[in-house]
Amino acid sequence: MQKINYQKELDRLLLSLKEEGRVPTLLLHSCCAPCSSYVLEYLSEYFAITIFYYNPNISPVEEYVKRLEEQKRLIHSMKLVHPVQILDTKYDPERFFSMAKGMEHIPEGGERCRACYEMRLREAAKAAKEGAFQYFTTTLTISPLKKSETLNAIGAMLEKEYGVSYLYSDFKKKDGYKRSTELSKEYGLYRQNYCGCVFSKREAQLREKEKKRQEVS
Repeated sequence: MQKINYQKELDRLLLSLKEEGRVPTLLLHSCCAPCSSYVLEYLSEYFAITIFYYNPNISPVEEYVKRLEEQKRLIHSMKLVHPVQILDTKYDPERFFSMAKGMEHIPEGGERCRACYEMRLREAAKAAKEGAFQYFTTTLTISPLKKSETLNAIGAMLEKEYGVSYLYSDFKKKDGYKRSTELSKEYGLYRQNYCGCVFSKREAQLREKEKKRQEVS
């Protein structure tokens, strides 16, 4: 089976939008300000974007609020081609823990993470349909630790289910991740050292302990 080049697919779509002079609406699920920075810079020329901040996986609540406030600050600070709105959502950590039940000890990047991606993207697809958005997508493909194939496969499934076009992406391409780190420094953004959930935080703490142990020995 031939591997899909999602960046080329996106390039073709953006070129056609520019040639046609269309600026469709896009509901962009965002996990945090740093990950969204490059995506907003990149896509604001082509879409009227609304950020969909739905992340019940983030824990504790103080971390959730901190990331949300940084997201709002970034939107108001960046100079973008088209204005960006934000659609805030209710913080519902029990939804995440219910979804993750029985998968607590699966390593990061496994089935628990996939289920978490689907949970958040499903809510984005629902909101996109209810809000009559023309496209929906997520910033998650910018992470070097997340497989674009997995995220785009989920998006394709939800596109059929909800009847809203999914914007296929691999935002880490074209030095997207590198650019996001540059923008984070430029805007002084808070960059967390774990994905968001208690399980990823636990693994991050273990990695840090191991790193310190190796430095001492």
